Amino acid sequence: MLPLELLFRGLALLRRQAYGSGLLTRIRIDVPVIVVGNISVGGTGKTPLTLWLVKLLREAGFTPGIISRGYGGQASEWPQIVEANSDPFLVGDEPVLMAQRGGCPVVAAPDRVAAAQKLLNEYPCDILISDDGMQHYRLERDIEIAVIDGKRRFGNGHCLPVGPLREPVARLQTVDFIVANGDAREGEWSMQLHQGDAVSLNGAGISRPLEQFKSQSVHAVAGIGHPGRFFGQLRAQGIGVVEHPFDDHYRFNEGDLDFDDDFDVLMTEKDAIKYRRFATPKHWYVPVEAELDPLFSKRLLEKIEQISQARRKTVHG
Repeated sequence: MLPLELLFRGLALLRRQAYGSGLLTRIRIDVPVIVVGNISVGGTGKTPLTLWLVKLLREAGFTPGIISRGYGGQASEWPQIVEANSDPFLVGDEPVLMAQRGGCPVVAAPDRVAAAQKLLNEYPCDILISDDGMQHYRLERDIEIAVIDGKRRFGNGHCLPVGPLREPVARLQTVDFIVANGDAREGEWSMQLHQGDAVSLNGAGISRPLEQFKSQSVHAVAGIGHPGRFFGQLRAQGIGVVEHPFDDHYRFNEGDLDFDDDFDVLMTEKDAIKYRRFATPKHWYVPVEAELDPLFSKRLLEKIEQISQARRKTVHG
């Protein structure tokens, strides 16, 4: 498979160089763009970081919006405005989750430029966050934040199809910030994900502290990029876990999470988006919140201010 990896690396480099040299055109939109992405396949924590950024930006006086690929969405037309009650099978599970939790406009489309233009035409946003957009080079970006798994890091260090990388590790030398989900190394910022109370899929507003599941067994369901992280977090709470890993973005069917016992079922919030219509009182989801160093917030806001000043100077000559 090594020759295929070399071909993959070469094509990725040529594509990046084509955009960097102007051979392929990059499109700049009217507001600053923050790209949140990674260089590896699988979940690293981009969605919790995106939601954290929305909160930070709103508190700083901005009106943010989110654009997303809408991975897995089966809509016949794009872009799609995503709302809290949108069908995840049409627009993708992660955009619906961000619309529910972010409280800001969300537009999904495989073409990030089209998504950005649609969002700005429909909403008065003054800054955009592109979720999982590092490799979508046609959209000009002002800040790149790469999210990595602090434990798994870069796997065997190889690119697809030999390893898990979309781009070589050297790509991280070109980003503005590296956020490590978990333990951070020099030059990285640590992000910790904290689990909240379990929320019932079957009853509006019903929740239970996770400590109430302590010392009992549950069925743990995770259709995310790294299910083991979710299972490990539950075990750290003293909960007995019966693991049920599913493929990332798995499309649940009725009965998939019905088990022949009395154990409760705990799942990720992304899974709950797709299973709610089949839920019984035994089904719960566990939301997570990202926590980052206040110094990271300060540095990021300083960077945004520098970009905004540069844009104002350009506009006014």
